Amino acid sequence: MSCPSPLPFESLLAWWLGELPEAEQAALEEHLFACAHCARRGEELAALAGGVRAAVRSGAVGLMASARFVERMREAGLRLREYRLAPGETVNCTLRADEDAVVGRMRAPLAGVTRLDVLQRLEVGGVEGPEVRVEDVPFDPASGEVLLVPMPTALKKMPAHTMRVRLVAVGPAGEAAIGDYAFAHTP
Repeated sequence: MSCPSPLPFESLLAWWLGELPEAEQAALEEHLFACAHCARRGEELAALAGGVRAAVRSGAVGLMASARFVERMREAGLRLREYRLAPGETVNCTLRADEDAVVGRMRAPLAGVTRLDVLQRLEVGGVEGPEVRVEDVPFDPASGEVLLVPMPTALKKMPAHTMRVRLVAVGPAGEAAIGDYAFAHTP
């Protein structure tokens, strides 16, 4: 079975997240419920979302997230600790044993940015680890912030450390750093 005009994955995802305008949602649902091919893709998305939800809830995953994803975490009953930073700032932070996750909200000038990479470097006891690059992270230019949700299970086991984060706009003209942030974690 195939569909002559399959629903784009992005549309299915927006529908699943409840982010479609009402008229688009009604049209998508009409197609989805009448088309076995697209219904199967919707079921696959639901299974994937369930797996991601379980991994996030268990603290087994860290990610760059959208504001809507963080709101969904809160609606699902997860206990979140949030920190807000402007470029150049350092924040002292922690994650208590009774909390499910920590969210770093990094404010940044995102107008005109089409792709954003994140460079991370961990410093423990004065020794810096290697820089890790996460490419093409999700962000909403209108919000002016990028959200980092580190892996809670690992964070709760780590000694005092500092996570240095650099946001890098990537475009046809090259790369430009748009913000540096530091999270000074205390267990």
